[in-house]
Amino acid sequence: MNLNNRMAVCPGSYDPVTNGHLDVIGRAAAIFDEVVVGVVNLPIRKGKTLFTAEERIGFIERATEHLGNVRAEAFSNLLVDFAQDLGAKSIVKGLRAISDFEYELEMHQLNRRQAPDVESVYLMASPQYSFLSSSGVKELATFGGNIQDLVPDYVAARLKEELSR
Repeated sequence: MNLNNRMAVCPGSYDPVTNGHLDVIGRAAAIFDEVVVGVVNLPIRKGKTLFTAEERIGFIERATEHLGNVRAEAFSNLLVDFAQDLGAKSIVKGLRAISDFEYELEMHQLNRRQAPDVESVYLMASPQYSFLSSSGVKELATFGGNIQDLVPDYVAARLKEELSR
């Protein structure tokens, strides 16, 4: 991998951003000079999002404001095109389980076909977040479960507000 380009993209729907996402973003920020959190604006496989792209970007910006080298931006094109438009040569993703690996292996191969110069970098989930997903958080919140240690406080409050509608 050529690390001469020190920008990475951390893509996802982030609906909502979880502490697991923030762990991966923070760890990527320690490795790369600049990290762009790419917020998917057209989630193809997950259907409609609960929060708008602007609100999801706001959550991420607030959660990462202590990291001077992280910014969030929406995208609605191919991930590798988004990375190339930014001049990034690395895509960083977190892996939680074998199922993530299988999906990400397929995506990696497809991305390499489209853009051989963009490398995928995978960070293993920290143990305390190895089970955590946005969909799981939304399901817990829907039924009144405790999500306080799973997402930032303001995200938990906004999630409960949105789900009470």
